[in-house]
Amino acid sequence: MAANSRVKSVAAIIVLLAALQSLSACLPLVVTAATVTAVDVTLDRRTTGRYWDDNALEVKLRSDISNDPALGNDINVSVTVFNGVVLLTGEVNSDKQRQRASTLANTYKKTGEVASVVNELALAGKTNVFSRFINDPWITSKVKVRLLKVPELPSNAVKVVTEHSKVYLLGKVTRGEADAAVEAIRDIKGITHIVKVFEYTD
Repeated sequence: MAANSRVKSVAAIIVLLAALQSLSACLPLVVTAATVTAVDVTLDRRTTGRYWDDNALEVKLRSDISNDPALGNDINVSVTVFNGVVLLTGEVNSDKQRQRASTLANTYKKTGEVASVVNELALAGKTNVFSRFINDPWITSKVKVRLLKVPELPSNAVKVVTEHSKVYLLGKVTRGEADAAVEAIRDIKGITHIVKVFEYTD
């Protein structure tokens, strides 16, 4: 067995065991047909400096959002940054709050930390406990295991974010790898949508 295959197999087992340990009492998920949409972003390749800048920006934006009086406390906003692309997911109560979150993220365009903002915030208040702490993490774990089994896809190429059964895929991939990733996960139970937020290398 090739070294890369062995690494993928071990990683898959670790991810699956972690999911089973934390979610052993999870109820069966509803089978749904996943709808695939795309928000494709083409940028330069991510450098080491960009990687650390992305992580630092996530921390700053989470703090900005949680401390902003215009947004209040009765919301659920998650921030993911990849190569300067800010993905906002979760739920807010009004379009005004939705736009405010975008405004806060776009502020960092002035410093060059943000290239673009993908606002996927839904107008629906906070996610219920089952979806946020059980269903979404379970789906994420299943997606990661499936992606590890895709031969043509490097194990660290795709970042997975799940919000309210909607799966977002971010990363530096070729268009063929992107298609392979979607095909590998589209039949996973519980997923309602698959949204591609990829940076293409070809």
